[in-house]
Amino acid sequence: MTNRLTHPKADEFFNKSKRWKAEYEELREIVMDCGLTEDFKWMHPCYTFQSKNVVLIHGFKEYCALLFHKGALLKDPNGILIQQTENVQAGRQIRFTNVQEIVEQTAILKDYIHDAINVEKSGQEVVFKKNTEFAVAEELQREFDDNPALKEAFEALTPGRQRAYLLHFSQPKQAKTREARVEKYKPKILLGKGLDD
Repeated sequence: MTNRLTHPKADEFFNKSKRWKAEYEELREIVMDCGLTEDFKWMHPCYTFQSKNVVLIHGFKEYCALLFHKGALLKDPNGILIQQTENVQAGRQIRFTNVQEIVEQTAILKDYIHDAINVEKSGQEVVFKKNTEFAVAEELQREFDDNPALKEAFEALTPGRQRAYLLHFSQPKQAKTREARVEKYKPKILLGKGLDD
């Protein structure tokens, strides 16, 4: 590893890992060979360039992945970047199911990491959709019309919290489910809290 300074919480994360231990170790080696600084954010090893988040290592039941924070801005000549869900605007993943896949793609992964570092060096930013571009569920709009205090409390929330609510309320296909969600979260909105607070 070029930069051998590891973060104690990242060390602990890797040492406690069971499911993806070999894959994580290989990914860590590759990322740190690219000269990034290891940190620990969002309960995962995160790698930065001049204090800017570049890539994170994380795992799920079916796969482990490198998550590029500004992956939407990366070139993807190998067609391996994955948008987790349709609502993820910036991040992109490269997924793995075994250590051999990682070993075979070492050079490619380093190219993607260097591309991500160059995005940071250039100062590029992902242009996010504005909250006004997200659909407001009919049921939420009715509540806003009937309860101006709710609308005011919603508008006082951070953009991220607003977006999370808008997506959560508009996901269900059935009106009664959307209505139940709005009803359930009205007290949190009025308290100025986000979906997961």
